[in-house]
Amino acid sequence: MRASPTPLSSSHLHPLLGSFAAARRLHCRYPPPGNLGSDDHYQNNATKFWDKFYKRHQNKFFKDRHYLEKDWGAYFSDDQCGTSSTNGKVLLEVGCGAGNTIFPLVAAYPKLYVHACDFSPLAIELVKSNVDFRGDRVNAFVCDVANDDLSDKIKPSSVDVITLIFMLSAVSPNKMPLILQNLKKVLKPHGVVLVRDYAIGDFAQVKLRDRNQKISENFYVRRDGTCSFYFSEDFLSNLFSRAGFTTVDVNIYCKQIENRSQNVTMNRRWIRAIFSNFGCNVPDAGPT
Repeated sequence: MRASPTPLSSSHLHPLLGSFAAARRLHCRYPPPGNLGSDDHYQNNATKFWDKFYKRHQNKFFKDRHYLEKDWGAYFSDDQCGTSSTNGKVLLEVGCGAGNTIFPLVAAYPKLYVHACDFSPLAIELVKSNVDFRGDRVNAFVCDVANDDLSDKIKPSSVDVITLIFMLSAVSPNKMPLILQNLKKVLKPHGVVLVRDYAIGDFAQVKLRDRNQKISENFYVRRDGTCSFYFSEDFLSNLFSRAGFTTVDVNIYCKQIENRSQNVTMNRRWIRAIFSNFGCNVPDAGPT
């Protein structure tokens, strides 16, 4: 005779119900694989997603980017042929976040003047509340460069250098050409654009692919709703070329990072590039 199954007591049910409730909350919060929604959904809500990101992390998530001085110091310096000019360079940092690019550069180059914009109002608040913020050195303002005209905030053809540090990857590839045309309005004829971003095949892309978080080719959404595009050299060069820029340098570099606590080896891949406006001569930035 088959024994009757032992009924589950409330003490047995409690952890099961708790797990089910947690899974249901997670399902409601994040879209299930294969049901990510349209590109427009994430772009139209990008400000909300990035505001939540900065509300959660404040200015603790990204490290200060002191390596930019080593990589591209010649573009920020006011030295001309070994002599110091009277006026410093004018820099536009697009997607400034909490200021991890601008504050190291302002400290390293005393004559540098910086325009810094981000489409997250909370990010701009973090910049202005930083103890190193100086209104006479930094003009920080909210701007969605895919939709807002930069020349409403910055004098046309007045910027020497534009930095896009992990910025282009956050927007849809469909909007990238609009952004580059917007940048050209304020960039001097001999100005340059410096890019540092995620490269195709990066460890983070592989993880997003395995989680079925793909929106379109090389474009993914993270679990918090923010997006990330992964660039190849050809894609980035062609993107800028079609916008009227000349490629000075573009390369992908790789680094293996070991997480011993999780026993994981991460193959990180980044792309960095220099583009000039109208193909004019640019300074030697040194080894990259």
